[in-house]
Amino acid sequence: MIASYVAPTRASESKDLKKSQTSAAKAHTSATHHVKRARASKRLIETQGPPYATRADAMQAADAIAARLVLDAQWVREAIGQSRYMPGIARAIAPPPVGTPKNWAVYRSRFVEPMRIRAGVKFWLNNRETLERAEQQTGVPASIIVGIIGVETIYGQQTGTYRVMDALTTLAFDFPPEHPRAAERAAFFLRELEAFLELTHRTHTDPLALRGSYAGAMGLPQFMPSSWSKYGIDFDGDGRVDLFHSTADVIGSVANYFKAFGWKPGMPTHFPVHLVANDADKAALLAPDILPTFTAAAMAAKGAELDATALQHIGPLALVELQNADAPPLYLAGTENFYAITRYNWSSYYALAVIELGQAVAAAMPK
Repeated sequence: MIASYVAPTRASESKDLKKSQTSAAKAHTSATHHVKRARASKRLIETQGPPYATRADAMQAADAIAARLVLDAQWVREAIGQSRYMPGIARAIAPPPVGTPKNWAVYRSRFVEPMRIRAGVKFWLNNRETLERAEQQTGVPASIIVGIIGVETIYGQQTGTYRVMDALTTLAFDFPPEHPRAAERAAFFLRELEAFLELTHRTHTDPLALRGSYAGAMGLPQFMPSSWSKYGIDFDGDGRVDLFHSTADVIGSVANYFKAFGWKPGMPTHFPVHLVANDADKAALLAPDILPTFTAAAMAAKGAELDATALQHIGPLALVELQNADAPPLYLAGTENFYAITRYNWSSYYALAVIELGQAVAAAMPK
């Protein structure tokens, strides 16, 4: 009797438990979906923002731009008016918090890594002849061109998801005021907005159709609009410059950019440096920042130990310091070609990442 009584009770309890677990799981799933929907709605509202057509100052700027560029005022008004303020872009452009330590090793690991190297080898193999032609015509090594495109977009895998108009209007009209160079940067992005409108009007492109980075950079090489107009070239001979789809135009334009900024064929980008303990006048050596200023002899006289090749270098050098958080910094003697790479992105960390990614891809190429 006890056995026959207990067994059904356990079975009943088991069913009740399963029902309870099922209900709890459904409730948890429903709650999770609710939270996800709420977050998605919040992101959607935030990413859309109000259109600039509602802003009198933006519409006044549109009229002024149309007058300066001799463009149809209604076309400019519609392009700017349909653009939207993007709070996420305003946050992304903000500088890192004061006191955030720089770390070259961590920075390098983001770019010189297996996925980019494999993608770089594939890109190089698919575009070998074009890279050779660009190098012959400009003197810019294929490895530097490959390094740039790999660091910027992983060879076209990540070209940006923001509407370029949204990015440029947000940063032109609503640049974060707490930024130490807010007025200067807002003026820069207003000029880029003008360059973008001029570019899209000239090429009969819908300005609201193009997408790029949160700063308005476009295509595989992430050219800003003014750079597209100044340095973009038709390297595939089809009569137009296409930095989104034509790898030949991308390669030729990157090489042309560096040629315009004084790339010197055959010159190394940098040399190793060791600072003599307690004898190096580091403050004086770092004063010009990354602008090449010193002769090799002058650097040596201030306590920078250079190898034999560097001592024979003809031309100015800069002491480049790359911090490694709590570890000792890495020091380099940057040449004019190192400085040329920083004209693409004003960062010595960026420049060295480009150089070392290009070298890693070259080393991985089939023999």
